[in-house]
Amino acid sequence: MCCCGGLRVGAAHVMEYGMDRYIVRPVVTPADALYGAGDGAGYGASYGAGYGAGEPVIVPVPGSKSITNRALLIGALAFGRTVLERALFSDDSRSLIDCLEKLGFFITYDEEKAEIVITGCGGRIPAAEASLNVGNAGTAARFLTAVLAFSGGTYHLDAGEQIKKRPMKPLLDALAGLGVAVTYEGEEGHFPFTICGRGVRGGELSIDTSVSSQFLSALLMSAVLLPLGLTVHFTGERKAMPYVDMTVAMMAAFGVPVARGDGEGADDGRTYIVKGQFPGIPPVYVSRRYQIEPDASAAGYFYAMAMLTGKTVGVRGIHMAGGLQNDTMLLEVFREMGALVQDTEEGTLLAGPGAFCYEGVHVNMNTFSDQMMTLAVVAAFTKSETIIEGVGHTRFQESDRMAAVAAELVKLGAACEMTEDTLVITPISRENFVAGSKNADDHIEIETYSDHRMAMAFSLAGLVVPGVEILDPGCVAKTFPEFYRVFEKAAYEV
Repeated sequence: MCCCGGLRVGAAHVMEYGMDRYIVRPVVTPADALYGAGDGAGYGASYGAGYGAGEPVIVPVPGSKSITNRALLIGALAFGRTVLERALFSDDSRSLIDCLEKLGFFITYDEEKAEIVITGCGGRIPAAEASLNVGNAGTAARFLTAVLAFSGGTYHLDAGEQIKKRPMKPLLDALAGLGVAVTYEGEEGHFPFTICGRGVRGGELSIDTSVSSQFLSALLMSAVLLPLGLTVHFTGERKAMPYVDMTVAMMAAFGVPVARGDGEGADDGRTYIVKGQFPGIPPVYVSRRYQIEPDASAAGYFYAMAMLTGKTVGVRGIHMAGGLQNDTMLLEVFREMGALVQDTEEGTLLAGPGAFCYEGVHVNMNTFSDQMMTLAVVAAFTKSETIIEGVGHTRFQESDRMAAVAAELVKLGAACEMTEDTLVITPISRENFVAGSKNADDHIEIETYSDHRMAMAFSLAGLVVPGVEILDPGCVAKTFPEFYRVFEKAAYEV
């Protein structure tokens, strides 16, 4: 529950009252840690005691941020009326909607129905000049920069303080190489800046995706504005980029296929090509009705809740295969750690062993790094060490996520060693926990660094460790405004 001036109120009021902290109430006791949290009832009963206490908890999560914002941009560039079902309404999606409206696109939406209707102009930006602020939405920042650079107009772009710190230089340098004029008004390679792409008709460029694959996604989606098409070579250590795969799949769903290099010789599969069927005529997105998948990153918090508490949790609409989101890989990791996982028609169920009743894991999370913080918290309550590799790029996201995770895990009593792209997590001592080394009088303030994923992931730790207080809980509004309402229902009311 949350506390404000002695008045205890529900988590649903975190946003309403602008509270500066969320106090998590533990549900795991030292006895649970010693004997196992589950009682064998419900889904886990057929697998023996220790798994899936009680009836399964079925949790709803909002639509995917990544899919919603891609669909918004593609819908704006399509010809005609696109209807997005089960769309996400959050700070990030609202920032993109606001910018698109200022560019002259007609958009209507119904938050209760989770539906957005956008009328596209067939590859034309209505406003030839505009001044926009993308807020702290990373996808809006990268996607709009590329779209506006290829539109032939002049646009001033600014951003929130968080995004101003995040790198844009690889994308802006690539655009400049194609003939786009970029005028910086502050630090080079960062917001704010003015872009003008008059006379840019297409061509060939290279982009370094070491920091973010969003640069490549932005270029691909925006290439429909270029009469001569676009050939993009990507560099950097990462070859598997599931968010780019998502982009390519969504472009195809709206009628624009993306070709790949042949994968032979020097190309090594590092080339994408977007062009029309006829020379000098760009491809056009086809408007349609499109359903947004539930957010797999958000689902991870509730599957982690099952790992820690011994509950059985299901998330509506999340399935192990067949979707666009690689973050479902976390389910496989939890299975390896000892969870029982079953995909059903309604969604995937996970029966957790309970804190201190599962082993650590050695895993490369490069292709599903948004789940890194969630796994790191679960790893604090294992029976053995956990090694998370391939997450160096998370240093350049909403926060330096590797450093943030390491600092906050130590407050909980775990140990965390950090290298350039690896975290090595030594769990909290089960013996000390059972002996009551942490008690209800302790206050453990978790700094969230204005990072929504830090807030949501470390709230899970408070289900086990007494006294956890999440600072700036309102930052979850970036992707999951109702997180604490759903969290409380899943953790305490069932």
